[in-house]
Amino acid sequence: MEQISSKKVLGYRHISTATNEIVNYIQDRRKKRVKSLATRWPKFNRLAMGGIEPNVIYTIAGVSGSGKSSFVNTLETDLIDLNPDEDIVILSFSFEMLSSRQVGRKLSYKLKKTTSELYSASEKGLVTEEEYADVEKEAKSIMNYPVYYVDTPGNVQEIANTIKFFQDTFAKNKWLVVIIDHTLLIKGSGTGNEREIIVDLEKELIGAKKVGKTSIIQISQMNRNIESPERLNNNSLHYPQRSDLSSSDAVFQGSDYVIVIHRPEVLGLLSYGYNNLPVKDCIYLHFLNKWNFAA
Repeated sequence: MEQISSKKVLGYRHISTATNEIVNYIQDRRKKRVKSLATRWPKFNRLAMGGIEPNVIYTIAGVSGSGKSSFVNTLETDLIDLNPDEDIVILSFSFEMLSSRQVGRKLSYKLKKTTSELYSASEKGLVTEEEYADVEKEAKSIMNYPVYYVDTPGNVQEIANTIKFFQDTFAKNKWLVVIIDHTLLIKGSGTGNEREIIVDLEKELIGAKKVGKTSIIQISQMNRNIESPERLNNNSLHYPQRSDLSSSDAVFQGSDYVIVIHRPEVLGLLSYGYNNLPVKDCIYLHFLNKWNFAA
């Protein structure tokens, strides 16, 4: 009689099960029973398999002042506004900015006003009664968004616990989109250094993305390499590289997509890259993934 080991064995399944799953997924995509969450950017959608996919980790990286948080705030709104047929819940760990200010950015976009204008801090003067009525109208609409903010920074385990809680409650049988802004603001739970914290985070996120329909968007910082005189003075070295990411190995290996948002203008460049691309009021997105595809 075969002896059964008392040691814990990890769960396993035959290749036939995985094969049936992917064949069904291909059929569901073909029949449009399954779609990615569309964004407002057609090229982004094309390069990212139609938009935001389930069970995928996206890293949005950039230098300070590149607009990472604004980009993701816009993306957060788009996922709801542009995908009305999808049952979505967004869990946003807003560690860098108060959630009320995040909502302020949404109002700014919807009302086509700068935040300075919205907060009566611009040369245009105070918000009028009519303009304030518009603010209240848009605010009532935003209040109904299925978005939950976490303002208080936590450690890796607390973040993992919160994601699991949402997967089991508010987002059960729904599409959960997790946003982390940003990874360098996550608290350590002991003596671990910055890299160890990021490594632990990526491990937890890889596990979390596999549960149900979960998409994860994390914001990460770039290091100062891209600002070095050697890089700035050599147009062939202007473009972001894998090594420019803070804790690059952990973030790169943990992500399905690494997308660098870059504003060459903030680095003082007069033209960008070996094609001498324009920089005035220009924002570039570079897709860096494990197959070294860039655009």
